[in-house]
Amino acid sequence: MSQDWTSDNDDSDKFEWESDGEAEPSSAPAFRNLDAAGPSTLDSNGWANEEAPPTSLVEGYVLMGFPKEMVLKGIKEIGHSDANALLELLLTYKTLGDDAAAGNCSTSGCFPQSVEDDDDFDFENWDGDNDADGREPNPDSSGDEDFLREMSEKDNKIKSLVDMGFPEDEANMAITRCGVDAALTVLADSVYASQAAGDCHYGNLSDYEVTGSCFDSLGGRKRARLMEGSKKKRKRYGGAAQGNRRPLDGSHEEPMPLPNPMVGFNLPNDRLRSVTRRLPQQAIGPPFFYYENVALAPKGVWATISRFLYDIEPEFVDSKHLCAAARKRGYIHNLPIENRFPLLPLPPKTIFEAFPHYKKWWPSWDPRRQLNCLQTSMSSAKLTERIQCALASSGNPPPKSVQKYVMDECRKWNLVWVGKNKVAHLEPDEVEYLLGFPRDHTRGVGKTERFKSLGNSFQVDTVAYHLSVLKDMYPNGVNVLSLFTGIGGGEVALHRLGIHMRTVVSVEIGEVNRRILRGWWDQTQTGTLIEIADVKSLTDDRIATFVRRFGGFDLVIGGSPCNNLAGSNRHHRDGL
Repeated sequence: MSQDWTSDNDDSDKFEWESDGEAEPSSAPAFRNLDAAGPSTLDSNGWANEEAPPTSLVEGYVLMGFPKEMVLKGIKEIGHSDANALLELLLTYKTLGDDAAAGNCSTSGCFPQSVEDDDDFDFENWDGDNDADGREPNPDSSGDEDFLREMSEKDNKIKSLVDMGFPEDEANMAITRCGVDAALTVLADSVYASQAAGDCHYGNLSDYEVTGSCFDSLGGRKRARLMEGSKKKRKRYGGAAQGNRRPLDGSHEEPMPLPNPMVGFNLPNDRLRSVTRRLPQQAIGPPFFYYENVALAPKGVWATISRFLYDIEPEFVDSKHLCAAARKRGYIHNLPIENRFPLLPLPPKTIFEAFPHYKKWWPSWDPRRQLNCLQTSMSSAKLTERIQCALASSGNPPPKSVQKYVMDECRKWNLVWVGKNKVAHLEPDEVEYLLGFPRDHTRGVGKTERFKSLGNSFQVDTVAYHLSVLKDMYPNGVNVLSLFTGIGGGEVALHRLGIHMRTVVSVEIGEVNRRILRGWWDQTQTGTLIEIADVKSLTDDRIATFVRRFGGFDLVIGGSPCNNLAGSNRHHRDGL
């Protein structure tokens, strides 16, 4: 069993995962005593008797997730009579960095500081002796401020990716590849792609251009000190300093351009576009192969995959064109692209078509009509409680800053509205539905395991649309070699298409995934399922034995590269 899987026992995750355990509106902080008098004497923070904020007020903002020091700093700056203004200021602090309010920070200029215990580097007090030509440092330099803010934004995005379960060094590299302004969903896809490629070793910094406009306004020595300070700060998350990884094949090729819109060669009911492609003679099936990878792969990865598969160009598809959730993937295959047909009934393409009951509480300022890529983990109850408290203490509609905070979290975690000011993550059966799996496909294992398995799977409707051309070609069924099967997205697609699977040789290292696949197979299939845990044991001799035994394979399908690949782990993908 892969080390990336956790226990099937849900006890340790109950509070974080059970949506019914979320705080009720009555638990929101009480802001009704905003003008209550403070202590009659100066307290330890130096508040006068008419200035001290009510304890309940401070505790309320702390419950929302703001550090106490940040709350006190904000109150000292603008007072506490205007709850909305104070909340906007705290959210501004949060955007610029959690540590900002603890130091010399205001809404007009905020310099994040490192809180590393052994970090003696001070962003705000420049040492003039280290500056070139002995000039006096200027702490108010706009270039310095821009640089620091970009560093703060990068650190915040790294922390968000770490909170989502990604290693810090891989999160850092995703931002380097995609840019600090890239959405978290784009960064997450980039990390998945890097993990799939085995692209986890660092190259020399000089191999890549890692400069931005804010770098150009800083002197060389000062810039070096800023970078060093940022490196130290990110050590809090257990990661390495900023660096770059070499492409999988060691090349310096540019990233493969992605189509926009990402609609593949064609879509169901799309009769306007006529796309033809020519395959190399040696690539024409049968047998057919079908390999999936995340679209936003590091440069050189798609070129490498294509080179090993007859130089076939990938078909890029975003599943939002076929269902209610985005999923940007590329598929290298030698399947025909004419006479495809979709699964029926057609899946819903919007959130409200899929889950109409959520429309009751959906606010007008939430413009989402589709969900982002479904992830391998879900938000915590603490986050949804903080969102509830932020909304309860705001007007209707809430201020723009509160809306932005809430929408950023809702997009990041695919949160839906389940009550007044109340959001929650999707439940596993809802994720199954969005991905095209039968209800309860993953039921029987821990909730955490279900989310991880589903987040790593195929989107069944998309894959089935591509595989549909096989139905008329194989009326008596197919023999399938399924590499990195996961929870059987490819097999479910074939089953829903009505294509009988005579034999499936499944290679999957995850014990939980194998259990899910076996349970589904025993309930729905009459063919033979042969399970192999480690791809390294699938030797040439063993494949030859299967070919003699079954007469060969009609389809070789490669599972989602987001999975832990058999015979490897998340960081070193030997065996692919």
